[in-house]
Amino acid sequence: MTCGHLAAISAGCDTAFTVDTSRVTFGAGALAEVGDRARALGLRRVAVFTDPRLRALPWFAEVAASLAAAGIDAAVFDAVAIEPTDASFEDAARFARDARPDGYVSLGGGSVIDTCKAANLYATHPAPFRTYVNAPAGDGRAVPGPLAPHLACPTTSGTGSEVTGIAIFDWLALEAKTGIASPRLRPTEAIVDPRTTHTLPREVVAASGMDVLCHALESFTARPYTRRAAPPAPSARPLSQGANPWSDLGCREAIRLAGRYLARAVHDASDTEAREQIMWAATLAGIAFGNAGVHAPHAMAYAVAGRVRDFAPGGYPTAPIVPHGMAVSVNAPAVFRAFGGFCAERHLEAVQLLVGEGETRGAAPGDGGELLARAVVELSRAIGIPNGIGGVGYTAADVAALVAGTLPQQRLLANAPCVVDEACLTGLFQQALTYW
Repeated sequence: MTCGHLAAISAGCDTAFTVDTSRVTFGAGALAEVGDRARALGLRRVAVFTDPRLRALPWFAEVAASLAAAGIDAAVFDAVAIEPTDASFEDAARFARDARPDGYVSLGGGSVIDTCKAANLYATHPAPFRTYVNAPAGDGRAVPGPLAPHLACPTTSGTGSEVTGIAIFDWLALEAKTGIASPRLRPTEAIVDPRTTHTLPREVVAASGMDVLCHALESFTARPYTRRAAPPAPSARPLSQGANPWSDLGCREAIRLAGRYLARAVHDASDTEAREQIMWAATLAGIAFGNAGVHAPHAMAYAVAGRVRDFAPGGYPTAPIVPHGMAVSVNAPAVFRAFGGFCAERHLEAVQLLVGEGETRGAAPGDGGELLARAVVELSRAIGIPNGIGGVGYTAADVAALVAGTLPQQRLLANAPCVVDEACLTGLFQQALTYW
């Protein structure tokens, strides 16, 4: 990246970026370390968050045994909702207040980890629910102080929630997704055991894997940090800083790994190498977008998931639902095609990382957006992702409502490489109706 510091200074933009992440432990068998790491943090009683399906799997037993061996008392909340809501966040917070833990352990996908973040927040700093929710849906107030230690143990290879300061939920009254974002929400430690992906249904691997890819592609093509207004104070620098040299490192490798291993991981559950490599890509992409931010595909996804009517994907225990990674990926090709001219070299490099340099031989930089859109569409078809937003139940008549549901996501839209207004979103959703 060329930072253009002199130009940034003269324009009143930022000239520095901040690198922040959880402590990460990665490797087969890492779940056995949970108890020791909790004890090292001085914890004596933890609230363990999971969901009913995971509680019945051996991964929960491993964590419970590790905590018991370390002499740590555990109160278990296993009522986490898949794709959590404001109501389920509040239920979790009530549990946490009653349990009075001195720390938290989450075992599950992004829904579990995000629910644990919210429970920790509202139990530690009680306030009306809307207080910390991103504006304009909520008040967007800063988290006033540190939270209790949180050890996050992801079991899906996608959300990256174990290393980010973001908790996403459906606000039922608004029929849209929104979230809470603060560096203080970032888990203290991420304990990533890739064995947990071996039991995932193929549909979950496909959706969560596309979330990984979109995290990396969106962070890589986000507005550079030197084009963002300088913060009033260094401590006020936002989570979504924009593309920066640190995030670029993780993005490039995550894109490369997704191109090489995602289809294998989806189609063959016995391909442990592929599933473990996608888990590593998820961690890399999570660290990257946790320091750079995503943009339009994710903003659009919140409306797509929040307004679902009757779509019921395989592999998920509840319906109707558009899983988060699926909701993102059905928008992504339209965005990359439309935005390719705003950071042309990066779109072209992303294609080379995803499918190889041979696919771009002879291409001009301006072709990058179209080529990246085609590559994402081809991968989506190969792993069973629906054909655009039409494939998850939307029609042209829904576009206006989807645009209205996306416009409040200014934290994400402002991170795009160009201005994203109502007219732009209308065109993107129209193009996202169908791809093949």
